[in-house]
Amino acid sequence: MMRVAADMTAHEHRFGIAENRGQFSHQLVQVLLVGFAIGMTRTVVPALAESEFGVARGSFVLLSAFVVAFGVVKGVLNFVAGRLSERIGRKKVLVLGWIVALPIPFLIAFAPNWNWIVAATVLLGINQGLCWSMTQTSKLDLTRPTQRGVTIGLNEFSGYIGVALAGIITSYAATLMGPREGLLTFGILVIAAGLILSSLFVRDTLPWAHSESRNHLANGNAEKALSTWDIFALMTWRDRRLAAISQAGLVEKFVDALVWVIYPVFLFDRGLTLPEVGWVVGMYGMVWGGSQLVTGRLSDKVGRRWPNVSGMWICGAGVAMMMLGEGMAWWSLSAAVSGLGMALLYPNLSAAVADIASPTWRGSAIGIYRFWRDLGYAIGALGFALAAHFTGQIEAAFWFVALAMFASGGLLFAWGEETHPALAAKRR
Repeated sequence: MMRVAADMTAHEHRFGIAENRGQFSHQLVQVLLVGFAIGMTRTVVPALAESEFGVARGSFVLLSAFVVAFGVVKGVLNFVAGRLSERIGRKKVLVLGWIVALPIPFLIAFAPNWNWIVAATVLLGINQGLCWSMTQTSKLDLTRPTQRGVTIGLNEFSGYIGVALAGIITSYAATLMGPREGLLTFGILVIAAGLILSSLFVRDTLPWAHSESRNHLANGNAEKALSTWDIFALMTWRDRRLAAISQAGLVEKFVDALVWVIYPVFLFDRGLTLPEVGWVVGMYGMVWGGSQLVTGRLSDKVGRRWPNVSGMWICGAGVAMMMLGEGMAWWSLSAAVSGLGMALLYPNLSAAVADIASPTWRGSAIGIYRFWRDLGYAIGALGFALAAHFTGQIEAAFWFVALAMFASGGLLFAWGEETHPALAAKRR
């Protein structure tokens, strides 16, 4: 009987994408819906901030307030979600994230002023911090170390394709149904689907993490338990490799905040229709999401270092390109270049964290990395809003972000090193 029980446990906790294709697929659907949830605020809300929600023209700081709130809340919840999931399980955290999201479409649809939009994005930050963190952590629980790049690539592909499609779909829905009605309908369908599917079909993957940890210890990799503070210090300054990754994650979110807040306003002011704005912004998300099918797997072959460093610089170049030409074709190309850069760095910064972190504290490490990364929404939005405010030029926001990306990529190059387990071992 004991042998049968052991065999069942070994069978149940097999590692690999193919071995866990059912649960892996459910998690991909979950992150697609999480992408839909954030994507529904990407095009319509900023473009119509003046006409629908009373934001005065040129009020860059007020316009950016909702992304600042989102970044602070999501960053903190990423930190909390990682540690909480190691205590109560991944599934409970995922379901809780969808419950918190239930009021969001109603707050946006019935908002009398911009404060309601800020409140809605606070809840959105909680939802994203809990749900997106869990989809990524759960997939890493299920898969092998040699599949981390492709695992995170698939996760972020699904999520950011969702972001891009939601921005396009809601721009058409707003044109056909009205902005509030379109967002309400789309939001209810997405959040209800996420809650129902996560409750009924998703399994908790914490037992896989425990199984990997036991294997880790059985192979002579015993290590002392780390406190939350110990892991935070490692991620932030004690381990220079992890500090380099954390600062790069923070700064790359400057680009996403810029695309969220400034791109729709910039493009709408230059005469593009709402659906055209949706397509340009969507080009960034679709290239970002689609390319991660390749870039995540690429880093499993060639390592994390060069995809990460080159991605920072390519992404910054795409932001700068927006200022150097005119027309929908040029702006779409510029957005696509930024999307390609994001695809190179985005899954592979996370994969590098997973390479370094032990399975006993990987969930916390990813949560802390995501804390710093998503705090970049707030710091970046505040930074480029102030740059635009004090210069009186929206173009200053683009230059602020482009320069920050080039500088951060340089720091990642100087402090970082190759973390892929096989490639790093060869260099020792």
